[in-house]
Amino acid sequence: MVLMAYDESATLGDRFAHARQCLIEMAPGARRPGKTYQGFVKAMKRLPPGTLDQLQAHLRKEHQRIAGASWKRYGWVIVACDGSRVEVPRTARNEAAFGCAGRAKTGPQLGVTTLYHMGTGLPWAWKVGAGTDSERGQLRSMLDTLPDESLLVADAGFTGYDLMQTLNVQGTSFLIRVGSNVTLLTDLGLEVKTDGDVVWLWPRSKRDQPPMKLRLIRLPHANGSDAMYLLTNVFDTERLSDTMAATLYEMRWGVEVFYRSYKQTLEQRKMRSDAPEQALLECHGGLLALLLLGLMSVEGMVAQDEDPLGLSVAAALRTIRDAMRTPRRWRRRGDLRVLLATARKDGYQRHTAKKARNWPHKKREQPPGQPKTRPATSNETLRAKRVYMAA
Repeated sequence: MVLMAYDESATLGDRFAHARQCLIEMAPGARRPGKTYQGFVKAMKRLPPGTLDQLQAHLRKEHQRIAGASWKRYGWVIVACDGSRVEVPRTARNEAAFGCAGRAKTGPQLGVTTLYHMGTGLPWAWKVGAGTDSERGQLRSMLDTLPDESLLVADAGFTGYDLMQTLNVQGTSFLIRVGSNVTLLTDLGLEVKTDGDVVWLWPRSKRDQPPMKLRLIRLPHANGSDAMYLLTNVFDTERLSDTMAATLYEMRWGVEVFYRSYKQTLEQRKMRSDAPEQALLECHGGLLALLLLGLMSVEGMVAQDEDPLGLSVAAALRTIRDAMRTPRRWRRRGDLRVLLATARKDGYQRHTAKKARNWPHKKREQPPGQPKTRPATSNETLRAKRVYMAA
């Protein structure tokens, strides 16, 4: 499944044939794998439930071991979260299983939500489901995988009382962007003088629950455009200063680059499977392939005291594909990981913008904007105190 994700062939049948031949040449004395892609799919379907989750759990242990000094940055285990969608063929079975998550007349899609370790630049955990699945719901199902001393960094799509309350209860620190669709209260009567930039998240639909105390961080843009607003449950400004928060949120862009590597570099923008169960397995296979490629490369880079964030996925993939074409020759050349450790981004300093001069289909999404902030009313103050006392 992993070797098929690395292969460049257009069809799954050809990818299976090439991956099978590669395995035979890698281990000539071992038992030969099955001959047909259809048989491979049937064998994959017979895997016990939870096998892929167990594999992810094992790789998380290896991930932490390999990360070394990059396991923490700025005193935190920084984990970004983001979601994306992957297209699947427009077959009747896929449409029935996954539905339409985009605009009218768009095809069926898978929804992928990923926890991304910002210290190594590699995925930590992921969930795959229908494109209509909630990103917040998929994140909630992965919260138990977050390591100790994590700081979860996410964009405005993950703002919400229920999710933030869950993070608070389990003791997970977070840094989440907030936009104009959120109203925050000040002067609720529960603050103390040293609280500083304290705000309260207390939606009208949650007035039977205690208001959530948060810290609002305003980050002005150097170019004079609208400021960015972040919410966090970390009130210690030495532990998480405004400057550090700006740096960490900027690093969150790495998860966007990860999805670009998955879709564009690994050519997984659209699955090739006509059946839902096979499409899910194909998507998982691509994510596993990208993680394993990164772990093999990062292990060598960390051993050489190189920053793993300098990994070039494209260069590493070229090395793997070259090895797959001539497995016997590569066995004689030695450890593949030595060469993967050299797959680094070049140090070229770009002097012009890296964008097309005219790209008419480019998405121009509006920024989340400024959250609505207002002082609490006297009735809200009284109700907040009663709810707090009852809790």
